[in-house]
Amino acid sequence: MDFRTPEELLGLTKKFRFRPGLIGLLAGIFFVIIIVSTMFYKINHNELGVVLFLGKYTRTTTPGLHMKLPLGIETVTPVKVKKIFKEEFGFRSVQPGIRTRYSAQNFRDESLMLTGDLNALDVTWIVQFRVKDPVQLLYKVRSPVATIRDISEAVMRRLVGDYSVDEVLTIKRAEINTLAEAELQEILDSYESGVDIVTVRLQDVTPPEKVQDAFNEVNEAKQEKERTINQALQSYNKIIPQARGQAEKMVFEAEAYSVERINRSKGDASRFLSVLEAYKQAPEVTRTRLYLETIERVMPKPKEKFIIDPAQKGMLSLLDFRKGKDS
Repeated sequence: MDFRTPEELLGLTKKFRFRPGLIGLLAGIFFVIIIVSTMFYKINHNELGVVLFLGKYTRTTTPGLHMKLPLGIETVTPVKVKKIFKEEFGFRSVQPGIRTRYSAQNFRDESLMLTGDLNALDVTWIVQFRVKDPVQLLYKVRSPVATIRDISEAVMRRLVGDYSVDEVLTIKRAEINTLAEAELQEILDSYESGVDIVTVRLQDVTPPEKVQDAFNEVNEAKQEKERTINQALQSYNKIIPQARGQAEKMVFEAEAYSVERINRSKGDASRFLSVLEAYKQAPEVTRTRLYLETIERVMPKPKEKFIIDPAQKGMLSLLDFRKGKDS
């Protein structure tokens, strides 16, 4: 639009001049909008809201829509209390998801530890936790995550230093997890951190790369030693019980033979005494009976028997010299 004279410009300005009442109305509407927008707030289903009145804690609100004093008189800080947080030590998750990739580079200052038998290990682990008291989390500890990381590393180094390298690698891992979780929770409770430790878990425990070959050779030597010992124990368990069984068998047989001989001797002695008693009462009858019993036992054994007449003067007539010749 082209204004040719100053009078025309001034006349146009006068037409669009605001009235004071209109300005006040617009300012009031804007102020009301600001008040209303700062009076209401929403807390999500997995959060709790910490409300401060002029910087002082007053209450904690649950999920839903709530009101507060506007214009910053009351402020609200939402805290996720149902989410499980995770801190990684000695490695980092580079690409979380279905195919998670990890990186252990540049974290040796966290993972390199000394065991109780003065061996070095690369120890990686995770700490999972959640918020149990949002007020303590916000106002009792200045840096909750840094505090958790520092305490976790101190606890894990102390526990690894209490065990040998073989125990940390194999049989004591579950015990270390349990002890680390309990000790970490105890320390955080003493700090009033408002954090609940869900789990502490060792992930990967390996020797450092520079000593990996030497460590493998030591393990192979130990395995060979265990294999040799197991083979020796197997042979021992096979031969020794067999020898003990044979020895016990021989002892039992000797004891049985001893009992048999003793009982037989006692029987023979008893029978001899009874025969002696009978002989004393009737010598002739007993002598004849003993003779007949002896003949009865002896006669069935010879294949050929010769009954000789007491009056016979020679034996040649009784022998058959033709026996065995062809007829």
